[in-house]
This record gives sequence, structure tokens and C-alpha cells, in this order.
Amino acid sequence: MDAKQEQRVCVKFCVKLGKSFTETFKMLTEAYEEETMGRSRCYEWYQRFKQGRMSVEDDPRSGRPSTSTEDAHVAQVNTLVRSNRRLTIREMAEECRISFGSCQEILTKKLGMRRVAAKFVPRLMSVDQKQHRVAVCQELLEMANSNENFMTTIITGDETWVYGYDVETKMQSSQWKTSTSPRPKKARQVRSNVKVMLTVFFDSKGVVYHEFMPQGETIN
Repeated sequence: MDAKQEQRVCVKFCVKLGKSFTETFKMLTEAYEEETMGRSRCYEWYQRFKQGRMSVEDDPRSGRPSTSTEDAHVAQVNTLVRSNRRLTIREMAEECRISFGSCQEILTKKLGMRRVAAKFVPRLMSVDQKQHRVAVCQELLEMANSNENFMTTIITGDETWVYGYDVETKMQSSQWKTSTSPRPKKARQVRSNVKVMLTVFFDSKGVVYHEFMPQGETIN
């Protein structure tokens, strides 16, 4: 059973439970997120099941079968997407001279792919940097296992910019009002240009030392 039929089964189940269409589509969206079928398509199947339909299969089509998803096109799309994973469906469809829908079907059903955004990470490390980090962590873990007071001996530090003033957030400026009272206003502000670097060192019990760095100086 493919994902499309799986969602239809879920819609049918909700109809059997007496759920409204709004409740059904909300539950479907929570379960399948961006892969959820369109709202109009979901409503169409909701009405079919409500009218007594039992099958979740597509109705048979007449006419010549589609050839846009044949092996040659699948191989062509596969080659394109693996050479450049940022190509859009429309760009690949134009390159392969097939329809947008056929190209989308090849990507999602034939190749089992879906488009995702890159995940943000603090920094990209080389293989050597990753191995060094693993070695340091293993060493610290061994020291912690051999000495129950090890964590209390660690002092770490951090630094941050402290501004002359912080711009008030939208939540901080919100206030209660009646239906007849005017909406409050405030002038647009930007973050203060006056700032100083704060360095803080702390252990398991709290702050050990802090210092505001003089202008023009840096920490080595």
C-alpha cells in the first residue's frame, strides 16, 4: 500500500468514527505533515466514503497508459537529481521533456525522494576535527568515571556582547485592551550601538569570575 492509499484508509477510518471533515483533515495533517494530500482531494475522498464507498483504490482509467514514468525517464531523472540535488521539479521536467506531475511521481514514488531544507549546525568540521573531538570526549568520560568529584573541578568560560539597551520585544510591549480602546503604538527602535564584551567563567556551583573587556582589546 502506497502513501496515497494509506491516507485514504485514515480518512475512511475517521468517517467511520463520525469525525467531521475539519477534524479529519487536521488529524491527517498532524500525522503526515508536508506529505499530506491536498485539502480539496481529502474532501473529495471524505465525501466518497461518507456516501458508502468502500475501496481506497483509484478508479480504472480508460485510454492509452502513461509512458512518462517508464524506466528511461526514471533513469534520466535519477541521473539529474544525483548530479545536482538542488534542481527543482520544473527544471528536471523541462530537461527530460515530461510533465511536472510525472517528474514529481518519479521522484517521490519511483525514487523514494523528498525535498528537505539543510539543517543548521554550529559549524562544519573536518574529519580530523571530529576525531579530535571524539578523543577529547572519551578522555573526559574516563576521568569522570574514575573520579566522582571530577565535574566539580571543571571551570569553563563564555563570552557575549552586552548592549547599552535591548530593544523591547513584541511580547514585552503587548498589553490588554478593550474592544473600544485604541491599539497602543511605539516607535521603531534598533539595537544599541554601545556594546561591551562580557567574559564569564563558571563551575558547577556558579560564576567564578567575570570581566568587561575594555574597548579595542580581545581575548587570546
